[in-house]
Amino acid sequence: MSYPIPPPPIDHPEYRRHHRWMSRAIALADAAGQRGDVPVGAVVVDAGNQLIGEGYNHREDSHDPTAHAEIVALRAAGQMRHSWRLTNCTIYVTLEPCPMCVGAIILSRISTVVYGADDVKTGAARTAMNLFDGPCSNRSPRVIGGILEETCRQQLQAWFAARRQDRHHP
Repeated sequence: MSYPIPPPPIDHPEYRRHHRWMSRAIALADAAGQRGDVPVGAVVVDAGNQLIGEGYNHREDSHDPTAHAEIVALRAAGQMRHSWRLTNCTIYVTLEPCPMCVGAIILSRISTVVYGADDVKTGAARTAMNLFDGPCSNRSPRVIGGILEETCRQQLQAWFAARRQDRHHP
C-alpha cells in the first residue's frame, strides 16, 4: 500500500533533502509491511548527498532479531564505504530508533539522525529515553525528529490495525 507524501512545506535546501530521503525510507517501510514485518525503512546518505545504504525491517523472513531497518542500512553503507566508520553521514529512518539501533548508530559514528515518528515505547533518541546524550555514548549525533511524521505514523498505525483485524477474522 502506498502512502501519500505531501510536497515539502518548507522551501529550504536542508528540508528538501530531508523530505527526499525520508520519502525513500517510507517506500522501503512499505516493502517491509508487504512482507509481513513492521513497516520501518532506513537510508544512509553520505556528505555528498549520495545514497550509500538502505534497508527495511525483515526480522520475520530472516528469523534475525537484529534485522531492523537501521542495522540493515548501516551494514549496507559500511559495505559500500569499505569501512564501519560512517562519519559525515546521515541516517533517515521512519521510526525513532530503539536502544539497539541507537547503539549501532553511535558505534558507526553517524553524524546526523533524522527520523519520522516518535516511538513512545522504545524510542531511544529522545522519546522514551535519550541514549545519544547519555553517559554511555562517546558520540552525540545531531538528531532531527518529525520529518514527514504524519505519513510515517499513519503507515505504522494502518499496518498494526490491519494485523489486529486479521487476528480477529481468520
